[in-house]
Amino acid sequence: MSKIGKKIITLPSGTTAVISGSQIVVKGAKGELKHAITDDVDVTVAAESIKVAPKPGTSSRSWGLQRALIANVVKGASQGFQRVLELNGVGYKATVKGSSLELSLGYTHPIIIEAAPEITFLVEKNVLTISGPDAQVVGQIAARIRAARPPEPYKGSGVKYKDEIIKRKAGKKAATAGAA
Repeated sequence: MSKIGKKIITLPSGTTAVISGSQIVVKGAKGELKHAITDDVDVTVAAESIKVAPKPGTSSRSWGLQRALIANVVKGASQGFQRVLELNGVGYKATVKGSSLELSLGYTHPIIIEAAPEITFLVEKNVLTISGPDAQVVGQIAARIRAARPPEPYKGSGVKYKDEIIKRKAGKKAATAGAA
C-alpha cells in the first residue's frame, strides 16, 4: 500500500477539478492545467477533494506517482511554482526582454532562454525568479539556465539555486602552504 497514494488531495477555494475522458482538468487562479490519468488508477472528484485509488485487480505501481502528479497540477493551478536562482560572478547579469531572458555569463555571446507564455521571469540584482503554473516546465527552464554556467567549486562563481550549497575546494595556495 502506498503511503502517498492514500492521502486525499484537498482543493483550495476557487479551484475546480473535472474528469473528462482519461484526463483531469483543474482550473484555478493561475490558469487551467490538464493531466492524463493512467488506466491502473481510479480518480474520484468530490466537492472539495480528489481521491486516487488503484483499480481492483491491477498492480498499484503508479498509484502514489499519479496522486503526486495530480497534487502538483492542483497546486500549480491554484498557487503556481517558482524557482529562485542566484548569479555569482563578475559581470554576470540577466535581463528580461519580452517573454525571453537574456543572460550574460562571461561568454562572448549572450545566452537567450525562450520560455512558454505562462512562464514569467523576475530579475532583481543578481537574483532570478522563474514562476509559472507547471512544475515540470519551471524546473526545466531553471535547470537549463543553471546548466549554462554551473557553479564552480573554487570561487563559487556561476548560476546556482538559492538554497543550493556549493562545496568549496581549497586552491593551489592553500594546498602548498600546508606542505611547506
